[in-house]
Amino acid sequence: MKNSTIRFVVILAALSIVGITITQIYWVKRAFDLKEAEFERTVNTALYNVANQIFDINKTPSPANNPVKQLSTNYFVVMVNSEIDASLLEYLLRNEFEKRGIIADFEYGVYDCSSERMVYGNYVPLKTSKEKITAKILPKWGNQGYYFGVQFPNRAAHIINQMGIWSFSSIVLLTVITFFAYTLFVILKQKRLSEVQKDFINNMTHEFKTPIATIAVSAEVLKDANIVHQPERLKNYAEIIEKENIRLKQQVERVLQMARLDKEDIGLKKERLDIHQLIQDSIRHNAMALKERKGIVASELNARRFMLDVDRFHFTSVFNNMIDNAIKYCKDIPFVTIKTFDRPGGCMIEVTDNGIGISQEHQRRVFQKFYRVPTGNVHDVKGFGLGLSYSKTVIEAHGGQISLESELGRGCTFQIFIPG
Repeated sequence: MKNSTIRFVVILAALSIVGITITQIYWVKRAFDLKEAEFERTVNTALYNVANQIFDINKTPSPANNPVKQLSTNYFVVMVNSEIDASLLEYLLRNEFEKRGIIADFEYGVYDCSSERMVYGNYVPLKTSKEKITAKILPKWGNQGYYFGVQFPNRAAHIINQMGIWSFSSIVLLTVITFFAYTLFVILKQKRLSEVQKDFINNMTHEFKTPIATIAVSAEVLKDANIVHQPERLKNYAEIIEKENIRLKQQVERVLQMARLDKEDIGLKKERLDIHQLIQDSIRHNAMALKERKGIVASELNARRFMLDVDRFHFTSVFNNMIDNAIKYCKDIPFVTIKTFDRPGGCMIEVTDNGIGISQEHQRRVFQKFYRVPTGNVHDVKGFGLGLSYSKTVIEAHGGQISLESELGRGCTFQIFIPG
């Protein structure tokens, strides 16, 4: 699928989801406002009836104005013009609220004219099983007459509970958005993986094509019957074939190594080995490549914990990868420094080179499989993008860690910690 098509689909789907979300939020808010207004009307009616019942019980005349005042979204006060019995008030409130379907918890208080303060009455749990949630004094009203106050601490939760279908639709929409985001993530990940695999196939084809062509040319030369009379030339072409054959074998081995790692079948064969000796073996293994570039490897092997339980083959491959990268990604004469020193719980190995370095934006991805850092003006760097991914897998399989410090144009320093 083309990039433009994927981009169009993603944008269109995102706009659709945003539009649906905005519409849902709008209607949920409208529904909440309607439920809130309905709740306030119902509470006002219930409190008005309670006030009239108190007027009848105390045989006091009803006021001309509405005795119910709403001071805030969840706080109501009611003028009664006479003393109020708290137990009777609670009974009347509970009865009236339940009759009108108000099952929200509430707390009430009565204004004591003798002490001129608001006296807390009780917390009444109509919805929860708690006997008491708060013990605070309800706010005092500026009016100095007889009145009682009612507050609904869980008003918002009660209203939301009344919006069953809207809550359900919101959950469904959230689920759809979550699955959309996950699907988008999978699509982009698959697209990136497809591009990486395409680059890998191109690199692999180039890596195999060059030595095969070189071997084919050398074979044609060796067919010449007169070459037996030119032993130096014969030896030269035989060495070329041998060198290219080793190169092909190494490339095939790298691919097979990664295939085994994908199956989590790394198959470590640990043994007690001298890590310094493995480093020296890797330096000798890369001696020819270093000689061609006039490169130098300096070693400062100062660790006292150099006897470690490691897999000889895999760890030698890790060191070979490090030195090989240092040679390939260097514009000038390669200079590699390998240091070892003790760290609590194990041995630290540092491999520093004077190569082209890696910018900050690429450092977090260099250990991903098939990933190759763009090399700018260096066009002859060959490889599959498997070396660092393989190295990280091997080191972590040994319980160790690998990290990178680098600046563009100032080389790289790989730090490898191996417990032991």
